[in-house]
Amino acid sequence: MAAPLVRIFSKSCRQISRPWGACQAGWRSRSTRSAPDVASDQAAGMVSFPPLQTYSEEESMMREAVKKYAQERIAPLVSKMDENSAMDEEVIKSLFEQGLMGIEIDPEYGGTGSSFFSSILVIEELAKVDPSVAVLCDIQNTLINTLFSKLGNPAQKEQYLTRLSTDMIGSFCLSEAESGSDAFSLKTRAEKHKDYYIINGSKMWISNAEHAGVFLVMANVDPSAGYRGITCFIVDRDTEGLEICKKENKLGLRASSTCPLNFDNVKVPEKNILGQIGHGYKYAIGMLNEGRIGIASQMLGLAQGCFDHTIPYTRQRIQFGKRIFDFQGLQHQIAHVATQIEAARLLTYNAARLKEAGRPFIKEACMAKYFTAEVATLTTSKCIEWMGGVGFTKDYPIEKYYRDCKIGTIYEGTTNIQLSSMAKFIDKEYDH
Repeated sequence: MAAPLVRIFSKSCRQISRPWGACQAGWRSRSTRSAPDVASDQAAGMVSFPPLQTYSEEESMMREAVKKYAQERIAPLVSKMDENSAMDEEVIKSLFEQGLMGIEIDPEYGGTGSSFFSSILVIEELAKVDPSVAVLCDIQNTLINTLFSKLGNPAQKEQYLTRLSTDMIGSFCLSEAESGSDAFSLKTRAEKHKDYYIINGSKMWISNAEHAGVFLVMANVDPSAGYRGITCFIVDRDTEGLEICKKENKLGLRASSTCPLNFDNVKVPEKNILGQIGHGYKYAIGMLNEGRIGIASQMLGLAQGCFDHTIPYTRQRIQFGKRIFDFQGLQHQIAHVATQIEAARLLTYNAARLKEAGRPFIKEACMAKYFTAEVATLTTSKCIEWMGGVGFTKDYPIEKYYRDCKIGTIYEGTTNIQLSSMAKFIDKEYDH
């Protein structure tokens, strides 16, 4: 069995308990300058900041390790998982073994102790091989683990982060039948009784539900207060009254489970409230903003993976005595798509670096999510055309990328929601 990635990275940073932390600290010390230093460097004609695609030693090691892992352990199973609409249990097990389900979790709880940007790179690399696996990893790291790490009390962290980093999948429950883009019109209720709550309602489009051991459920404890009554509850899988319904038969991301959930008098102890009562809407907004960078990374990896599978074919396929790659009409299309992918990568990395630096990033996250979904749509469509008839068959992975990309314009905020959010920021920028 391959060595876990967390062990691989620890070899270069053995002097501290958090193996990836030393590399991160070194990177920050090299790339972060105070304002006076920046000014003097600029005056001297020096480059003050590294390019967006400059990686720390840790990040480079991680990208290569995840790339190798995905090719060896996931790639052989992609077609079967898609056909069966089921994630292979060995894939899930290996994600935990490699330390990829607790990337930002502190080593104190068995996590890798790395950064948000590291999570983004992992999602991108996994999506190049199978976007279904990428979204499993994405939700775990950018939503579930982050919520527990930021909001959990010591007991909750000890109970759940330890499991989430080693063997338990989490699921985020917000959407409902009548609460999609209008996320805060949800109808699920939580009624207070002594030291516990009774939850009734239902959820839809819940990713990872089939395999999840814990659910973070948004329910309203005070409907009269509107969205200000929304509270986040920790609900264990085996809680009486929780029903995980038949998974959806989807166009794409078929190996990733998406299920409706029913809550029939589900009893949840008061101690299972995550964060503060009535602050669920704030937590949901915050997580969706960060999560959009994760989806952008997924769409970016998807587009790159599809492109990488297609270009070799255009260099080998001979028509009219020459490679089809050598026809100028095709060269221009390929160059155009490659440029779009590169632009998508820069938008995604910029949003991730801003978030990690503690700077405003919401507009940039919306831009990255919107643009990468558009680029993934363009790339996969063009790749099928370039492949010709074989691109339309399941003998090649191109048609799967084409099906998988469509969800990018829908979940974590539709394209129109992204555009509306971006417009609000642009409007404010011109107030003065």
